[in-house]
Amino acid sequence: MSFSLADISPTHRQAPPRILVHGVPGIGKSTFGASLPAPIFIQCEDGLDGVNAQAFPLATSFDDVLSQLRVVFEEGKGTYQTVVIDTIDALERLIWAKVAEDNKVDSIEGIPYGKGYIFAANYWEKVLQVFNFLRQNGFTICLLCHTNVKRFQSPTTDAYDRYELSLHKGANALLVEWCDVVGFANWQVMTKSEDAGFNKKVSKGIGTGNRKLHLVERPAWIAKNRYSLPDEINFSWADLSSALNPQAQEA
Repeated sequence: MSFSLADISPTHRQAPPRILVHGVPGIGKSTFGASLPAPIFIQCEDGLDGVNAQAFPLATSFDDVLSQLRVVFEEGKGTYQTVVIDTIDALERLIWAKVAEDNKVDSIEGIPYGKGYIFAANYWEKVLQVFNFLRQNGFTICLLCHTNVKRFQSPTTDAYDRYELSLHKGANALLVEWCDVVGFANWQVMTKSEDAGFNKKVSKGIGTGNRKLHLVERPAWIAKNRYSLPDEINFSWADLSSALNPQAQEA
């Protein structure tokens, strides 16, 4: 295939953003997902109590998830604008169960040499392909995930703890790379230094009750964005949408 300068065109954002939010328990991840434009939830776990949202029945298998996504793709345009996966770590467990079923073992750990997680990556690729089709048809993709504190072995410093997605490392890397925005949601904490006597000071954490969404990676958490967004914003769709819109207008 030959090319010429006539084939060159400026790049700009043509599709809705791919958003992943991980956060501490009780921070309001599902409530955040429900606040996006016209959302439809794919429930991989039972966590929508008290949240006003449209949702499919609880998916109990990987095939259920694909079937529900297919319905959204074929019938949902014009009714829904956002697909919310609640949560992707629960979806991962369904993928592991599918891999175990395919290989006729009790669990993914029963597949020798860790090959089960390689097989799981193939299913993740299939899911991302469906997400891409949906996105090309105008759907925003919002992935919700729990977070864990894990020890990070840095090649340049001593090891330290940080918040990471509650996923196997292979799926973690794949999804973080695929998404346009990865935000870490947490409560805002201030520190206060107090006199402990004998010329010693102690620092105490004080909760403010404010929820923050961190959009730039720091040693303490995984985060990223492709739109030069602020380091942190209030944890709400209104604030994230406001931060994204100027980027869309400039693109």
